[in-house]
Amino acid sequence: MTSIGTDPGRSPHELAQVNISRLGFPLDSPRLKDFVEGLDPVNAVADGADGFVWRLRSASGNATDVPVLGDDWLIVNMSVWRDVEALTGFMFAGRHRELMSRRREWFEQIREAMTALWWVPAGERPTVADAEERLLHLREHGPTERAFTLRARFPAPAGVH
Repeated sequence: MTSIGTDPGRSPHELAQVNISRLGFPLDSPRLKDFVEGLDPVNAVADGADGFVWRLRSASGNATDVPVLGDDWLIVNMSVWRDVEALTGFMFAGRHRELMSRRREWFEQIREAMTALWWVPAGERPTVADAEERLLHLREHGPTERAFTLRARFPAPAGVH
C-alpha cells in the first residue's frame, strides 16, 4: 500500500473496495459501447460523491487496462471511501445504478466472489496486488475482518494503526 497525508480530524480508517468483472466481449466491441461510454460519466459522479476518497486509474482515466489476476478478460474497479454508507450511497443511485442494472448484458456471470471490501488506515491506498490478495482470501475463507462483503460487513478496526 502507498501512503499519503491524512486529515487529523478524519476517522483512522477508510473503506477499500475492489470489484472485478469478466468481459463478455472485447472492450472495443459494439456490444460494450454503452458500458464504455458510461465509464467517464460514472467516474465523474464517483469523484464528486460525498465520502469518495480515491479510485484506481491509469493514464486512460479509468482502470479498464490495469491487469488483474492474470486474466486479460478481467477488468478491475478499485476505490476508497469514507465508510460503507458513502460507498452504498453512490452504488445504488443515479448513473452507477443504471449501468449496474445492465451488467448481465456486458459481463460473464461468475459464481465466485468478484467484490471484496476491507478497511485501510486513512491515507493508505491499496495496490492491485492488495486487492487480489483480499479477493482470493474472501473466496477461500468467506467474509472475515480481512475481506468482507456488503452483506457480511465488519466494522472498522478500533484505534489507529
